[in-house]
Amino acid sequence: MNTDYVSKRSIKAEVEYDNYKRIKVEAKPEKLNDADDTDVSDPRSRQCPYLDTINRNVLDFDFEKLCSITLSNNNVYACLVCGKYFQGRGIKSHAYTHSVEASHHVYINLGTLKFYCLPDNYQVIDSSLDDIKYVLNPTFTKDQIAQLDKNTKLSRAYDGTHYLPGIVGLNNIKANDYSNVVLQALVNVPPLRDYFMREENYANIKVSPGDIMINLVKRFGELTRKLWNPKNFKAHVSPHEMLQAVVKCSKKKFQITQQSDPVDFLSWLLNSLHITLNGTKGQNSSIIYKTFQGQMKIFTKKIAPLHEAEDVERQEYNPDDYLEKVEEKPFLYLSVDLPSPPLFRDELKESIIPQVPLMQILTKFDGITSQEYKTYKENFIKRYELIRLPKYLIMCFRRFTKNTFYLEKNPTIVNFAVKNVDLKDLLSEENKKHNPHTVYDLIANIVHDGDPNKGTYRVHILHKGTGTWYEMQDLHVVDVLPQMITLSEAYIQIWEQRIESNNVNNHN
Repeated sequence: MNTDYVSKRSIKAEVEYDNYKRIKVEAKPEKLNDADDTDVSDPRSRQCPYLDTINRNVLDFDFEKLCSITLSNNNVYACLVCGKYFQGRGIKSHAYTHSVEASHHVYINLGTLKFYCLPDNYQVIDSSLDDIKYVLNPTFTKDQIAQLDKNTKLSRAYDGTHYLPGIVGLNNIKANDYSNVVLQALVNVPPLRDYFMREENYANIKVSPGDIMINLVKRFGELTRKLWNPKNFKAHVSPHEMLQAVVKCSKKKFQITQQSDPVDFLSWLLNSLHITLNGTKGQNSSIIYKTFQGQMKIFTKKIAPLHEAEDVERQEYNPDDYLEKVEEKPFLYLSVDLPSPPLFRDELKESIIPQVPLMQILTKFDGITSQEYKTYKENFIKRYELIRLPKYLIMCFRRFTKNTFYLEKNPTIVNFAVKNVDLKDLLSEENKKHNPHTVYDLIANIVHDGDPNKGTYRVHILHKGTGTWYEMQDLHVVDVLPQMITLSEAYIQIWEQRIESNNVNNHN
């Protein structure tokens, strides 16, 4: 940058400002507090000499909006020269002090998205700053959202790298790959994505005073918009703000520094979003239930004890307790059992990896197949009958079992096709009438690799615009062949219901 040029511009701005003060008869003294009372008619507002000092390479708005000194979230400004966050802009504020000590002059208020020049404290108005404002808070029109699944163009980040909006890596801060894969999968579910892309859909949600759960909804919406932002400065996003909300809202059940189960996290996140969006037991009470909720019948029959020699058992025996009971329940995902792996090893002392067809293990939900479940005191036989299929079907394969001593993983490979999986045979003749669309296509596949306690997670995502599958593991994003997906140890899958005559409704 030419310093002589900046000096000349600065002198010119000062001269114009002196003329402006002379002409203005009733000029009020400029206040240096955080009130939004800066005079935008100040000629320096549109001719700030310091815009060339802005360094977009260091700007990162993915972290919590906290002052780097006081850790306060009140009146926080980002220095656009070094990227650090400071509180306030008054004379005794940290932002003001930083501007004097470091000669960093251009700041943005992270709440109001207005730009200021310090220490002179005038508002900066320049269209060249719009890209910074958009990265901080991406916004989408209904027309733009409707075109997301048709986009085939790569976006170019400020650092020159290229990326596909929606197929963007997430930072692994320490041990949050379990949450990254779930977030990546969910933001690629069209109706869920479309709903959270428009902030007005949930801006006026009524919550109790002091209810922090609304932060979970806002942070998830922000993350969704950032992952689909076609104008990012970098080709990856940090989920830090979202994960901070997760830690607080889950009361530290899910953490950034400790691995957790993606199934537990997925279940908690969906239910928390549903409840915070004022969802009820009704099928269409929230975008979560509209998208993922299905309905099933559960038949439960208690098994009578084989030996009733003791008088106490005879007295407690009640024939009515052993009649089959039926209850109808909604579900957000199907918990699919895997067959027990063989205990034998081959000559190379390597475990034989068993395989099982997907439709074989889904017979658990055909309403006919029964399974025995044992508890500490009682045994039950249960049958599951699918009544209503959801628009987006989540399957979770039960790979992990806990016993008294350790956590064990089932390495069974599930054989499935990524397209045209028809669940019609699982439905009774009566239920087929109420479910005209039974064909599903895979859109997301979460995989666990390695040992049960030390493994890692990755996710396969289908980019609809290009029809290409991508594998994402934190910041690493590569395209992958569909045939490779079926060879992985699938843990969680999201399937999209195919509706030939009418595409999935737009929920924005």
